[in-house]
Amino acid sequence: MSSKKNILITGGAGFIGSRLALRLLSEGHAVTVLDNLSPQIHGDDPSQSPLYRSIADKVRFLKKDVRSRDALRAALAGCDTVVHFAAETGTGQSMYQINHYVDVNIGATATLLDIFANEPHEVKRVVIASSRSIYGEGKYFSKELGIVYPPHRSIEDMSAGDFRVKVPGSSDLTLVATDEDSRIHPSSVYGITKQVQEEMIMTVCPSLGIEPVALRYQNVYGPGQSLSNPYTGILSIFANLILNGKPINVFEDGAESRDFVFIDDVVAATTLAITEAAAAGQVFNVGSGVPTDVRTVAETLNAKLGGHSPIKVSGNFRVGDIRHNFADLEKARQLLGFSPEVSFDEGIERFCLWVRSVGPTSSDYAGSIKEMRAKGLLK
Repeated sequence: MSSKKNILITGGAGFIGSRLALRLLSEGHAVTVLDNLSPQIHGDDPSQSPLYRSIADKVRFLKKDVRSRDALRAALAGCDTVVHFAAETGTGQSMYQINHYVDVNIGATATLLDIFANEPHEVKRVVIASSRSIYGEGKYFSKELGIVYPPHRSIEDMSAGDFRVKVPGSSDLTLVATDEDSRIHPSSVYGITKQVQEEMIMTVCPSLGIEPVALRYQNVYGPGQSLSNPYTGILSIFANLILNGKPINVFEDGAESRDFVFIDDVVAATTLAITEAAAAGQVFNVGSGVPTDVRTVAETLNAKLGGHSPIKVSGNFRVGDIRHNFADLEKARQLLGFSPEVSFDEGIERFCLWVRSVGPTSSDYAGSIKEMRAKGLLK
């Protein structure tokens, strides 16, 4: 593959896509962005969105819906590489906007592949933004059974305050890193759509002479992440609650954990997936490789932002949420040469510096919680 590429980023005005676009431009690549500038991400006046403004005059930009065949065809003109970010995100929202998530995430991917199969194009590589959500619960070790992949937790157990993952015939389980060969058993509609996206790309592209690469991102955070979107990551949600002096409701018992990976590390891994020959045909985890529990996240943000928000560990839980998952990064190290460089402590410090600079933002987080309760998805 040539050193300088013409790259289409669908969803390229979003949090990850815009940062990736700037990185690729700095390395001399040409970038086209296709994005509908969704108000949920960019606000009611998307032309003033900081994410959009950061790339607006630097890339070839098309404000179009990724589900449109004509829009995709126009965006693909002259491009040899596609990074497919455009998707609806959020596990909770996916459980009641089912048709929409399937339409955007799976339907648009099908249209993209259909163009590759039936129309002239110059695309040689496609990088699909997959997700840790396709794994569902992570990988565990049982003294009695060895490596196990627990089923989804029951609503009955969690309603009784028992949030542990369990496997019949086993004593308490020990969490271990989830590798790319781990069981795929998503616990949300969002996870299912990401699994289907990934499998479609990895199955169809090789038959058309296109190199596919799938990146299973863990929980991405950092400067630029929307503080107003109530369906974004918990770091942004908690930070904005603290800035507004509101209490933080930590679900379950606060010991549930996630692998939080800083935006700069995600951009670095994605750039390698675009440029490295060894990436072709491969699936990679992208994370920090370290689990951090949610109560620690809330307490750390409160301290670093100088906040005084009460932290309540409520026992509430969302249907479809997992307990634990963190990434095994050995394959990415070996084949991509990727190792995360930003620790959680450093990343949170940099994130909080940015949060303080932009100040509190209005958000309908309370409304999103009310909506999930009304749908029976928050207990």
